[in-house]
Amino acid sequence: MKIAVIGTGYVGLVSGTCFSEMGVRVSCLDIDKKKIDNLNNGILPIWEPGLKDMVESNMQKGLLSFTSDYAEALKDADAAFICVGTPPDEDGSADLQYVLAVAREIGRNINGYMVVVTKSTVPIGTAEKVRKAVADEIAARKLDIKFDVASNPEFLKEGDAVKDNLHPDRIVVGVDSEKAREIMDRLYKPFVLNGHPIIYMDIPSAEITKYAANAMLATKISFINDIANFCDKVGADINSVRRGIGTDKRIGPYFIYAGTGYGGSCFPKDVKALIKSASDYDYSLEILKAVENVNNRQKETLYNKVYKYFNGDLKGKKIAMWGLAFKPNTDDMREAPALVLAEKFTSMGAEIFAYDPVAMDEAKRRLGDKITLCKSPYEATENADALLLVTEWTEFRVLDYKQLAKMKQKLIFDGRNIYDPAEVRKFGFQYFGIGRRFK
Repeated sequence: MKIAVIGTGYVGLVSGTCFSEMGVRVSCLDIDKKKIDNLNNGILPIWEPGLKDMVESNMQKGLLSFTSDYAEALKDADAAFICVGTPPDEDGSADLQYVLAVAREIGRNINGYMVVVTKSTVPIGTAEKVRKAVADEIAARKLDIKFDVASNPEFLKEGDAVKDNLHPDRIVVGVDSEKAREIMDRLYKPFVLNGHPIIYMDIPSAEITKYAANAMLATKISFINDIANFCDKVGADINSVRRGIGTDKRIGPYFIYAGTGYGGSCFPKDVKALIKSASDYDYSLEILKAVENVNNRQKETLYNKVYKYFNGDLKGKKIAMWGLAFKPNTDDMREAPALVLAEKFTSMGAEIFAYDPVAMDEAKRRLGDKITLCKSPYEATENADALLLVTEWTEFRVLDYKQLAKMKQKLIFDGRNIYDPAEVRKFGFQYFGIGRRFK
């Protein structure tokens, strides 16, 4: 089988590479010629564990190729996967201009039956817009070429995207023809030999499933953060509360860790898009509005704790920040709490000295000279007035107290609750977590 994957961001590059790993011939297309040139030379646009080796291996086997030519990518393809971005418009709705531009290009270049698959996260009704865009271009060519559309939302976690793709919990596919279902079955059969299901449904249900899944996970995060903030007020311990509720099978232990709020490319924009989509149908998703408000507030939590400790006098304070990416194992800083913290502290005259294992280039691009980027975590803490743990990279888990002794003030603000307060205090440091209680 052969497929075309259009868009070489997180979704497209990971999905296309993993299909090639299963023996499918994959042509990945991007209109950014520089990106394609880089990929053909082994330079990836994203950092994702295990991806680079897999890309190089399948290119050598002739299973994976990169191009900017639609005719080349679509030639003999059984399916074309649309994997381009859907950034939020000012009103929160998903911007479909890139998805529909791809659909039109498919219509201009298609020469035989294929399934046109929306893998981008798109609101309900998008598949019909894609169908019309393809059909209009085929009609303009005065041809009669049959095709089907399908919805196949992705459920990849940045940092675990390759593993999630190769060993999915489930695969959701929305189709409205048996032929499209047969092709999707053949493509995905190698991925479900572990017993996890392909869940077929109608196309509108598949479109909303992705938004509903991300909205539920975002809700769990905002819920536990709200409870953690309440724990701070009453002297309770969020870790005890988390264990107390997480052992309930109806709730489960996942996504109930208190922290500095969610970020990234999916949760923030998908919550906004689902709220806007509902409003288009004259319905208000009140729970999700609260989820968004809590998360926006949570990103300022560490700032508020530091501000309170110094009685609002932050001018000239040196703040060490560990972690800039929105989560570990990625260089993605979209909607990252670190961006909010950098803005808040520098606006008050504080200086930020930061380190992240992989997101330094992205931080330089986004923040410029607003903060100082350091070569190591402990370089950032020299003469610092406070240390903020923002992203829980594994290399930050064990503290070197001898190196931390070079701090000007022994203050640790743990934004992910990964440190033992008793141990931190034993070495002469003050500890501030999120919703933590300790003697």
